[in-house]
Amino acid sequence: MRNDLRLAVLLTRGSDRREWWRVVLTALGAALATGFGLAAAAVASVQGQVRLSYAHGLLNQPGQRAGVVMTLLLLLVPVLGFLAQCARIGAVHRDRRLAGLRLAGATPGQVRRIAGAEAGLACLMGSAVSATFCVLLLLRLGHRPPVAAWAAFALVALAVPVLGAVVSALALRRVVASPLGWVGRARPTYGRAAALALLVPVLVVVGAAALIVVQGSRGGTAAFPLGVFAAVVLTGAGAVAVAGATARVMGRVLTARAENPAVLIAAGRLQSDPWFAARTHAAVLLVAVVGVGFVGVREMLMDVLINYRRNYTAEDMSFYTTGINLAGSAVLVALVISLCGLAVGTAESLATRRRGLAAQAAAGVPHEVLGRTLLLETALPLAPAMLMAGIGGTGVYVAYGLLVDAGRIPLLLPLLVPVAVYAAALLAATTSLPLLRRSVHPAELRFT
Repeated sequence: MRNDLRLAVLLTRGSDRREWWRVVLTALGAALATGFGLAAAAVASVQGQVRLSYAHGLLNQPGQRAGVVMTLLLLLVPVLGFLAQCARIGAVHRDRRLAGLRLAGATPGQVRRIAGAEAGLACLMGSAVSATFCVLLLLRLGHRPPVAAWAAFALVALAVPVLGAVVSALALRRVVASPLGWVGRARPTYGRAAALALLVPVLVVVGAAALIVVQGSRGGTAAFPLGVFAAVVLTGAGAVAVAGATARVMGRVLTARAENPAVLIAAGRLQSDPWFAARTHAAVLLVAVVGVGFVGVREMLMDVLINYRRNYTAEDMSFYTTGINLAGSAVLVALVISLCGLAVGTAESLATRRRGLAAQAAAGVPHEVLGRTLLLETALPLAPAMLMAGIGGTGVYVAYGLLVDAGRIPLLLPLLVPVAVYAAALLAATTSLPLLRRSVHPAELRFT
């Protein structure tokens, strides 16, 4: 393990300019994760009922602070997905150096551990920078956390690099580097684990619904949040499954019937690896489900505030609107992080197939056709999955409206969320188009 870490340090220090952008992205993801973790620890360190001049009293009560802490911790999910995407593209981009390690006697497992340790070192840099700024900000604001909070800060700053290395190693567990400079991926098998992943949230949703029906409003107070969380996870997993299944079907149908060259190439890619799109789009689909549900619930809450604003003071209105805006900001941050992960995943796809793309370009396929192919690989499987995400999010906020007996259940504005997320995902995919011209360079043919 010590030798693997030493090699990781040497490889990180010897990274060229083309690889430093990967290190920077990984460090940025670790900085975000550390910032969210430190913010959650700082809020959790406040004890009892207090009176703070921040967020219009949203942090004064322990129960409200617990909600803020949970929101900050949930933001770690898309950040970890982003780090996993950075690890994948890093391993494939450095395939020649990985092949050199294999020629020197390293096993595939050692290569994966070294690549994971490289990601951990990049995470350590980002975590250190973020922790320094967060501590300076706390001191500037005059907040003096207790000793236990400082211990929690140190634990977060150290846990993020370790967690980043573990996530990177898990992301690379199916990557195999050969001594001849070829990097492949073992096809994942989806069997009992996938069925169990769907069965558990189904049981939670059914149990929460039964508790609400049996015990009425008292049972709904305890069971509804858990049921909503399980429903979101279930819908997100279903949308990912839809993305993989429809990619396979689209690949077969379009390969047999399409005449457009870009569609034919994209169909071949979807047929050969239909679950790549599902893995890349998973975080975006989950955020889309949450976004649709949040917008629907927000509309109903704003209707209540507007109808009963005569009963609320200006301070009370600011308290509620600040909480709603904070939740919306968290959803937007999660969406931006997920879109960054999608962009990195698209770039990873180009880096993985750069030799095949170079061969297609050398055979006469125009650059514009390859660019349209790249966008179609994102657009085709994402459309039905986004429809599934919109239906799931709608079900979540409609169930909330029926439970609280809302006077008006909105339909138009929440249904625009999947359309906006779909357009944003396509824009994120276009950010990798400049990399396409470098990927089809004839020099890549020397290593086929």
